[in-house]
Order: sequence, then structure tokens, then C-alpha cells
Amino acid sequence: MQLIKLKGVTEKRAKELQKLGITDSAQLIRCFPRAYLDMTDRTSILNVFHNDMALVAAQLVSVDPMNYYSRRKTVRARLVQDGVNFTAVWFNMPYLAKTLKAGEYLFYGRVQNRYGQVSLVNPTFEPLARNVRLKGLVPVYPLKSGLTQRVVRDAVQSALGVEDLSSVIPWELQKKYALAPLAEAFRTVHAPKNKTELAAASERVALEEYFVLLSAFKLIKGDAQEARHNRYTVTERQVAAFEKRFPFAFTAGQQAAVRAIYDNVTGPVRMNRLLQGDVGSGKTAVALTGMYMALASGFQAAYLSPTEVLAEQNFSLLKRMFPEYRVGYLAGGSTAKEKRELKAALEKGEVDVLCGTHAVLQGDVHFARLAFCVCDEQHRFGVAQRSALSEKGDSPDMLVMSATPIPRTLSLVFYGDLDVTTIPDKPLDRQPVTTAIIPARKYDDMLAYIRDACRQGGQAYFVCAKIDDDEGEVTSVTELFEELRARLPEVKFALLHGRMKEKEKTEVMAAFKRHEYDCLVSTTVIEVGVDVPSATIMVIMNAERFGLSQLHQLRGRVGRGSEKSWCFLLVGADTPAARERLTVFRNTSDGFALAEKDLEIRGSGDFLGTRQSGKFLTDVKNLKYSTQVIFTAKKLTDEAFERRLGLDAVKKAAMQKYESLKDIVLN
Repeated sequence: MQLIKLKGVTEKRAKELQKLGITDSAQLIRCFPRAYLDMTDRTSILNVFHNDMALVAAQLVSVDPMNYYSRRKTVRARLVQDGVNFTAVWFNMPYLAKTLKAGEYLFYGRVQNRYGQVSLVNPTFEPLARNVRLKGLVPVYPLKSGLTQRVVRDAVQSALGVEDLSSVIPWELQKKYALAPLAEAFRTVHAPKNKTELAAASERVALEEYFVLLSAFKLIKGDAQEARHNRYTVTERQVAAFEKRFPFAFTAGQQAAVRAIYDNVTGPVRMNRLLQGDVGSGKTAVALTGMYMALASGFQAAYLSPTEVLAEQNFSLLKRMFPEYRVGYLAGGSTAKEKRELKAALEKGEVDVLCGTHAVLQGDVHFARLAFCVCDEQHRFGVAQRSALSEKGDSPDMLVMSATPIPRTLSLVFYGDLDVTTIPDKPLDRQPVTTAIIPARKYDDMLAYIRDACRQGGQAYFVCAKIDDDEGEVTSVTELFEELRARLPEVKFALLHGRMKEKEKTEVMAAFKRHEYDCLVSTTVIEVGVDVPSATIMVIMNAERFGLSQLHQLRGRVGRGSEKSWCFLLVGADTPAARERLTVFRNTSDGFALAEKDLEIRGSGDFLGTRQSGKFLTDVKNLKYSTQVIFTAKKLTDEAFERRLGLDAVKKAAMQKYESLKDIVLN
């Protein structure tokens, strides 16, 4: 149902909800709370540590006139609790200057205690009198623009009253496994009485989502394997000779991966394979060897990269590794003439290897005899992109590479349509990176160390979780960029984030590689593939906000040269759970071990519902559930298809899911 048709949702509110990516009632009920407040767990502002999240009842005395701070519109309110004065600050929410009135409120937000001045940053709030009706666990939703918690709560309740929440899981299986009604689970997730009830409801909703998701993969992959079209003539001796082009010997894991690819491309079945391995394990070398198998057999090959920065880097590598073949480059930044000439040569078969970005997927790009496709950094490409690339030739073999180690227990969720090959070996010839957790009191010392390192020719990355921060819970990349430039004026800083145009990002990254900048302040757009040997320091702000696997990828950006490298972790919310995870990360260098540990500590809800999966699994974002839910869903999916239970409804829902996920990437 359209948002505007929901009770209590005005046209203005509908537009505000759309800023959260919510366009209808179905999406609204899947906007699960990011946290729950225990209404009995209020605290005194005097008992809260710096960067802690707190629920505080206080008197709002006054609101200051609008002012500007770090180029952001700022609203500042004066608060009093039991005679203690403090402030609440909201950034980029100018409308609050007119919304806030004197009176008693309940605030929830991050506490900052700097130089004796205590403040709540971008807290959510509600008049205390209205909270009399709120009991038990109260949902806290993500907010944008003029939305308040009360508006979203009321809108969600309206949507729950009109949405069809019947389960797709066949009734026979619901009965056999004693599954709770899906509608009841949805209502409980949005209004739980206690944590036990919330946990059970979250698992039931997650089970439904995974059942549909795995059913979609089952339909996509199918039981029948596609017969081979392109006949390879390359010999094992030729492959072995090509491997000698690399300045290192292949590990046992690389050799096994090459063997799996060779057996596949010389066998009767088309290859559709995922190659995953740890940072530096040699996935690219294996992929190039696979491409050589096609080139030596007289075919064309394509190498697809997610960004122009990586595409240019890979283009240089391909020219170096395939000197006897013609290598072309196609990206959005190419000139019209370059594109036109390259496409004509490609279609005539005058280009053997095409390296590029998403521009390769355009409809006017045609190959003469494409037989082997590589998708670098697979998590940046969805099912549809892989399908579009494979349609450029006659059933070409597809090899996709994962930059992020995924727990083996979860690979069926992310890569249900692919065969999986893993390189288990430890990285070779990589400098060990020392990881340190930096307490707030050591922040200035760390900056001084980085300043000295830059003076001596070193470079550093600063990584933030967000571009902006509407909820005040993390340090934003724009905020940090301004702060660092003010504190270290002698150091040259560059800014990089996902909202910049591709050309701008490419120029900034290229300038950093040329050492025109000392430090790069960035979001996680630099987490994979970027290779700057002179960068020896990685600083990760609000490190507790990242999964261990993602931290591992970020750490992998340094330690690529001959100098000693460091990874500094700055903690925002220093909770026991965060401390445990970061201690594990500090002491572990194995990416797969970290991924498994991350899953064990955080649970699959956090692991899959946050940054790790991007938009891939938005329907379970913020839900907390165990890994067992995924295996139960797999069991139910297999049983439904084997017994042919309710397959018409299952297939309909599964294909709707496929249509929604095929253009989605994991980042």
C-alpha cells in the first residue's frame, strides 16, 4: 500500500519516510528498530562515560539561536537534570529550532564529555509526558529529516494493520516445525514485551526471509548444469609455463584453485565459480591464469573491476602479464573516440582482453569470441551484472572473486548461485601489520606520530564509517577531515567518499598514489584493491562499528611495502562486547578465522544485517538471530522443493525476491 494511504501518514511524512528508502507499507514494516530502550533504564548524566549511549530525563530550558559549526547548521539546547547543566546538540537539523519547546523530555543519544563540557549529540527525544504510555522495550528507529520516533512508530503500526503477513512457507512445514504465525512475529519485533519474546520473533521473521532467499537461489541455479559451448585447447604444460611469469611460486592453495578451473574449462560443464581467499592470498594470479587458458585457446577474455581506480590498476597488470595479446581499457572516463574505436576493434576480434568497469556491461559492447569473464571484487557486483557480462558471449565461463572472507557457514546465503573455491593458504610476502587499540587519552600522541611519519615520507589512511552522521553516534568523514586539517596544518589531507563523482574519486586516489597528499580521509571505498606501498598507517575511527572481516580488509591496505606498518583502532562506544571483538582482531591475522569469530560474537543478524551485506539483506537488517536460522531455512527450502509443497506460491515469492536482489551488491 502507498504510504499516503496509511492512517496518520500525510504527504509530508511520506516524503520524509522516502528519505529512509521507504516507499510503501511493505518496506515500512521491514524498517526494524536499530535499538530498544528499556524505559526503566534511565540514568543520571553524571554517571555516563564519554561516548556512551544514554537514556536521560531532563528539563529543556532554552534553545539557542541558529549558528554554524564546521559548515553544518547546528541547533543547541540547554538542559538541566537534578541541578546539573548540560547541552544537547543537533547537526544538520535546522527544523528542530522551531520544534523544541521548554519542558521535560526523555533524550537518548551519545554523550560527549570534553573539557568538562557535557553534551548529548543528535539525541532522539520525546516529551516526557507522552512516554507515560510507553512501557517495557520501546523501539528506536533510524530517522531522517523531520521524522520523530513517535511518527515512525505510529506509521509502522498503521502499516502492520493493512499488510498481508501470511507466510510463504508451506502450511505442512509450518505445522511440522511448530512455526509461530508470521504476522504475530512482525508485531512483536516492533513492540516486544521483553527480550525473550523479541528474540523468538526476530528468528521467526529471519527464517521467513531466508526461506524465500534460498528458494530464489535454488531457482536461479537450478538442478541442471549448463553444457559447455567453448572448447578449450590449452594444455597443462602451457598453464605451468604461464605460472612462471609471476615473480613467486604458487602456493598449494593457488595450485588447487588453478587445477579446479582447468578441470572445469576443459570439462563438459560451463564454469560459474566463486574464488575466495584472504587478503594477499593470490586470487588475482589465479584469475589471470584462468584467463590465459581462454586466450591460449584462441578466445577473448574480460576483466571487470568495480571502480576506475582498480580498473586502471588492473589494466597495467594485464598489459604486463599478457604482452603477446592485445589488451583494451573501457571505463566511464574514457573519451568518446577511445570508446568508439575500442568497441569496433573488440567486435572484430582485434582486442583479446578487455579490462574495464561497469561500462563493459553496456549494450553496445560486443565481443567476437568471449569465453572467460572475471569479476574482480565480487561483492561489488550483483547477480544481474554477472548475468549481463555472461550474455556478451556464448555461455562464457565466469570466475568471480570475493575480497571479503565470508564464513563458510554463510557462503550459501551470499553465493547460492555459484560453486565456491577457497584458497586457504596464509598470505605470502606481506609485511606483518601491528594493530593497536588507541584510548581517547592517546589520540593526540597518535596524531603526533602520524605527523612525524608523514614528514619522513610515510602516508596514512583515516577511515570513517559514514559520510555524515544524522544520529550523532559516529565521527563522520567530513567532520574528521575538517578537524585534522585544523590540527595538523603542515600535513596534506585529501577527502574521499562515495558521494563524489567517479572521476573525482579516481583523481584523488591517483594523486594520493603519486604522494601529492600525505593522508587520505575516506569512507570504506578504499577497503579493497587499493595498493599504495608507501602507506604504512591505517587509522579506523569508531572501529567498533565495523565487522571483523571489514576491519581485516582495511588493515590489508597497509603493509604492502618494506616499511613497518600500523593499524590504529579508535573506539567510540567502548563497551565490553566491542573490546572483546577488537582484542580478537588485534591478535588475529587470519581473515577466515576472523570472519568465523565475528559470526560467533555478533551473531548472524549483526553480521548480515549491517555493513557486511549492504543492501543485500535489508529485510533482516537490525534483527538479531542465530546462525541456526539459516540452516533451518535451508532445510525447509530443500524439503519444500523435494516434496513439491506449495511450490506455486514459493516460486512466485522467490522470483519477486530475485528481481529485488539481482541489481543489489554486497557493498
